[in-house]
This record gives sequence, C-alpha cells and structure tokens, in this order.
Amino acid sequence: MLRRLAARAFFSVSRWNLVTEPAPRRPTLLVGAPHTSNWDFVLMLAIAWRLGIRVHWLGKDSLFAGWSGPIMRGLGGIPVDRTDPRNIVTEVVHRVHSGEVFGLVITPDGTRGAHTHWKSGFHRIARATGLPVTLGYVDRTTMTTGLGPTIEVTGDVASDMERIRGFYADKSGFTPSQRVEPRLREEDDGGTPQP
Repeated sequence: MLRRLAARAFFSVSRWNLVTEPAPRRPTLLVGAPHTSNWDFVLMLAIAWRLGIRVHWLGKDSLFAGWSGPIMRGLGGIPVDRTDPRNIVTEVVHRVHSGEVFGLVITPDGTRGAHTHWKSGFHRIARATGLPVTLGYVDRTTMTTGLGPTIEVTGDVASDMERIRGFYADKSGFTPSQRVEPRLREEDDGGTPQP
C-alpha cells in the first residue's frame, strides 16, 4: 500500500506520465528499454509499484555486498554470480513453479554505454522458462513511461525481434543519444540464441 502511494505521489509531482497496458496477471520477463540512464531504475520501481507488480531484477553480486545488500534485496534484486549465470534460469523456473506472480526485469541493451546490439539473454530465458515478455519503456520525447504489450516468444529470433523493434521504434529512452536499436547479434549471424 505504501509503495503504491509513493508511486502515485511520484507521478503526480514529476513531469513523467504513466501510459501503460494493464499489469500482467502471470509471471513475465519485463524488458526495460531503452536503458540509457540510472533514472530508469527509479521509473521502473514507480511503474511496478503503481501497477502493483512484484518485480525482481538481476544485478552483479557486488551490488549486494555490505550495507546495501538488504536494501537491494528489499527492492527485488537478485544477485548474479557472473562466473556461473546459468543458475539464474534455474531460480526463475523455481519461482514460476512456486506460483509467485512477478516481473523479472531485464535490460537487454546492457549497461549504459556504447553498445551496438542487445544481449540475447532475455530471449534465452523466455524460451527456457516459457515466460512471456512484457515490453516496458521510457520515452523522453513524450515524457511517458509504462508497459507495452506482452508477447510470447516463438523461437524465431528474427520474427520475435521484428515485433519488439516495431514497439520500440518511437521510444527514445531517458537519454536519447545513448539509445541502442533492438537487434541481437544472432540476427546478423543468421542464427538463433542457444538455450
């Protein structure tokens, strides 16, 4: 209840407007894009809290060390051991089977920096878990943020990414100059992400 009130207050005093599809009613991978600023994290929490979505997000394990660990976990963080990232799929599958309804937030355009392609992990996790993909967005041009459609990935990476590109075509991100076009390296290679 407090989180929902905090999110309401945020949208009432900020210049950002929530323009969104309804919250998914089952577990989903929640793509956060374009990811161009640390402010994306604040907007993601505001969206989730306003819509009553329980979110989890992946972060490098060093973020969870020391005093910040309990705060990061309280905000839905899941530490990732980069030496063995396969454990993440196992944990996500376990949460799905436990009946928990949540959104696992993934930023496929990676950390904010000079990238040319999205990372394919979100597509691999969706295929391995059977989770749909909900397209979250930030668009500074219109000062809007929210959730777009929820789609089922087919395994046909080119077709899946065409649908995703279509949605994000007019979304600029918080810092438009840092936006990365939604394209996987596998598309350029003519292949499909491996599970």
